[in-house]
Amino acid sequence: MLKDITLGQYFPGDTVAHRLDPRTKLLLVIIYIVGLFNSVGWASYAFVILVTALSMAISKIKPRSALKGLKPLVIIIILTAVLNIFYTDGTPIVEGWIITWEGIERAVMMSLRIILLIVGTFMLTYTTSPIALTDGLEIMMGPLKKIKIPVHEMSMMMSMALRFIPTLIEETDKIMSAQKARGADFDSGNLFQRAKALLPILVPLFVSAFRRADELAVAMESRCYHGGEGRTRMKQLKMQGIDAWALVLGAMFLSAIFTMKHFGL
Repeated sequence: MLKDITLGQYFPGDTVAHRLDPRTKLLLVIIYIVGLFNSVGWASYAFVILVTALSMAISKIKPRSALKGLKPLVIIIILTAVLNIFYTDGTPIVEGWIITWEGIERAVMMSLRIILLIVGTFMLTYTTSPIALTDGLEIMMGPLKKIKIPVHEMSMMMSMALRFIPTLIEETDKIMSAQKARGADFDSGNLFQRAKALLPILVPLFVSAFRRADELAVAMESRCYHGGEGRTRMKQLKMQGIDAWALVLGAMFLSAIFTMKHFGL
């Protein structure tokens, strides 16, 4: 299960999606989320699914890689579907039942919304390196510097957190394998017993995380890192024609979603 978490992973490539400016991709993700949450009918959901599939095809990300990240969230998706099935009023599918046709429809839509949200936002980290993502976030939040918000530090922390998610997952898997070799059992028992069995993993995991954080801090200090003041970039971000076309397509996508929303599609 832990190996299926793909959040924070970066898949190098030379596709159109990889060559886009990180600021463009951040804006496109925001447009995608706004469009997804304004989808009200099956036509708009089908349109979002089509756009997501085209994005994956353009970036050459395998659907299996994107869908693997959904496995740890299966319980949340199922719980969302169940709650919508039983707590949505409408026409019962059988006389006297509390399950309604409207509830089933809403459950499917809400489950699709969660799946599309996760897959769509994962595309950002799949096609953007942590350094480029940090630079893009810092430039986009640049105006906040005027009100004394540490933009560079916030961007660095967010990108480092994403970068170290796969590392911590790998470390957790190693600790669990070592514990199983010593007789630990993480697969039997009820939910509370399994949660209790995971407690011995937390101490070595926290120790490992703090050790990695200390090593990273020493490495950054040895390279004379002192925050964003006077910092230069090896690669300067520059918008190109392909970014303009991508933003135009994003605006067309959002316009289409709002049009379908107006007609209830």
